[in-house]
Amino acid sequence: MTCDELLDYYELYALGLAEDPEWSEIRAHLARNCPTCIPGVRSARELISLIGAAAPAVEPPSRLRDRVLAIPGGQKASRWNWSPVWAVVAACALIATVIFSVRAHRASAELAQAGVELGRVQAESASQSRELARLNEAFAILNQPDARQVVFGGATPQPPRGRVFLDPKRGVLLLASNLPPAPAGKIYEMWVIPKGGKPVPAGLFQSTPDGTALHVLPGAVNVASTAAVAVTLEQASGATVPNLPPVLAAAL
Repeated sequence: MTCDELLDYYELYALGLAEDPEWSEIRAHLARNCPTCIPGVRSARELISLIGAAAPAVEPPSRLRDRVLAIPGGQKASRWNWSPVWAVVAACALIATVIFSVRAHRASAELAQAGVELGRVQAESASQSRELARLNEAFAILNQPDARQVVFGGATPQPPRGRVFLDPKRGVLLLASNLPPAPAGKIYEMWVIPKGGKPVPAGLFQSTPDGTALHVLPGAVNVASTAAVAVTLEQASGATVPNLPPVLAAAL
């Protein structure tokens, strides 16, 4: 990929949120001392630092703080040993709007100069709106007092591990770490498994290059009748029934 094609991904790379192929391409450019990408990534990091310094301090609700500080496996809630998951969520929530605004401004400037690429700009805007909506749904579930929380993978050092939150009105939120990116042609699929019933498809998702994942199934869910939430590795088109043993499962 060229430097011009990577321009819009410098901020996401600096946040640790860029995905392949852009993440690998930027790494390769930096490794060969690219005269365009090195100052571009440096400027992106400076911008993020300024945004972080300017953000006002906010005291989170106690129930949300307790959940964020809790550790998989029931250990004392004084340390967070899978922070990359929360780093993704927190960084997106605090900085995503500003980063997306910077990228939209760049795209508008390109459009004014060239008079083309309107479809690309509209597609990026729609993608950014969907991502912000997904993050809003995730935080809405986390902040519900009635949400049911389930830990998976806490008793073993082997991946994957994380937490599942189920709220009767808001839906299901999955946060995972140590979940390798799906191979080419494959995708992760979440399932809600009712007691005595068949698994119900709950959406497709990919993990990031660092092995973290955030997936939301919005909408009402019958928590009392749910036996477990699981994830399998399926073909890229998804499946109506699980075809392989689950790569992770959280029993309620």
